[in-house]
Amino acid sequence: MGILKTTLKIALIIVTILALLVTAGITFFKYKSTHYYKFTKTEQPIEKRYTALGAYEVSFAEFDAQDETINKYEIWYPRELESSDIEYPVVVVANGTGIPASSYKSFFKHLASWGFIVIGNEDGNSRTGISSESSLKFLLALNEDNNSIFYGKMDPAHIGIGGHSQGGVGAINAVTSQEHGNMYKALYAVSATSPYWGQENIFGLDWSYDLSKINIPTFLTAGTGNFDAGTAENITASEGQGISPLWSLRVNYEALPNSIEKIIARKTAVDHGETYQAIDGYMTAWFIWHLQGDEEAAKAFKGRNAEIQHNSLYRDVQSNIHCW
Repeated sequence: MGILKTTLKIALIIVTILALLVTAGITFFKYKSTHYYKFTKTEQPIEKRYTALGAYEVSFAEFDAQDETINKYEIWYPRELESSDIEYPVVVVANGTGIPASSYKSFFKHLASWGFIVIGNEDGNSRTGISSESSLKFLLALNEDNNSIFYGKMDPAHIGIGGHSQGGVGAINAVTSQEHGNMYKALYAVSATSPYWGQENIFGLDWSYDLSKINIPTFLTAGTGNFDAGTAENITASEGQGISPLWSLRVNYEALPNSIEKIIARKTAVDHGETYQAIDGYMTAWFIWHLQGDEEAAKAFKGRNAEIQHNSLYRDVQSNIHCW
């Protein structure tokens, strides 16, 4: 009996320790996810600066979209907006497949902390750009509503759009195919689904896009991990197609007009599901340059000595911005 009691006590202690370890692991995972910018690997000063949180305290608002697909609009913004009389630049975010804006909270908060109004919605199939168009129209309406805290707070001359994965496709199509596409002043797409998947006999033509119609500065990125990169070397390969492989980035770069500022890059040792967080610093710098006119942020991309060109965490950088 004594041996049994001792065995049970030991078993209980082990179970308790394991439970504590699991709880601690879950707690740390949640903390890491919520504070991803503290754990993102960076190397150069501009990337480091904009990977960290900005100086603005952030608030959040959500609105019923009265639409089953979109469900609701979610807006993150600098808290000072509620009492200020200035206009803020805007970034519309297109969601990745099956990932609503409510799953991007930390990502939105980070961008808003740098002085942007950031809006998204719950559409998990954003590729056509329709839901991003709805987000922009909704925010434009709030900007004209004198009963809204956003009345007169949005800078309509400085609007950008970004998206991850399917959202990258959605961001492109929002610019090229939607009514208010001409209002965007900068585009960012991370791990955008490649043209392979937009073929009629693969995912279908509503996954396709036409980058030749873009007339604003465009930054395309991806990771070198296998899920993103795959092993295929061109669109004709029937096997090994990644979501956003190098061949796709290069094809998309060439499809973009030479008359705009354009750049592509891949971050090493990063795969599809984490690229939007891992490259967040340069995305933020991109929008700060083009929507806030910050020339320090521009140094990440501008000129032959652009920081990203000398950042060992990035490879396959191709850019025409040194020509400007």
